[in-house]
Amino acid sequence: MTETPLAAYVGAWTLDPAATSITFTTKAMWVLPVKGTLKAVSGKGVATEDGSVTGTLVIDPASVSTGMAKRDAHLLTDDFFAVAKYPTFTYTLTGVKPAADGKLTLVGTFTAVGQTHPLEPLATVNSATPGAVTVTAEGDLDRTQWGLAWTKMGAGVHNHLVATAVFTKA
Repeated sequence: MTETPLAAYVGAWTLDPAATSITFTTKAMWVLPVKGTLKAVSGKGVATEDGSVTGTLVIDPASVSTGMAKRDAHLLTDDFFAVAKYPTFTYTLTGVKPAADGKLTLVGTFTAVGQTHPLEPLATVNSATPGAVTVTAEGDLDRTQWGLAWTKMGAGVHNHLVATAVFTKA
């Protein structure tokens, strides 16, 4: 049997939300960059001996922080995240594919504001300590795919996301 890239990680894993970070960058006001963070609230993953991987990462959109309270409050409204109606974002992992430079393509879907669409970021996986694994996924998304089309004053629709998720052996 050929060893899969995730053979060292076979088993069930639980997200450590306190050790997990989610950052994004976009533009506002035509060219000014906006950086922000979101908090993960839960997650899990399973890697099997045959190389299959599944999992979830649940994000709290109400935790958005861009360093500007007025903008953060606007992001919670129906113009963007509609948190009163959709209190979570969820990434559902259904598999992985090998990618260049030892990275993996995460195969899955992202659900936000009631819409689910494919999202396949590139990821690295490593263990810094026994019993823990860090998955760093990075990719771009066009928020209009999820119906988030508000663009007044030059707001960008393309977002770059980086999620560094720490999982512990369940």
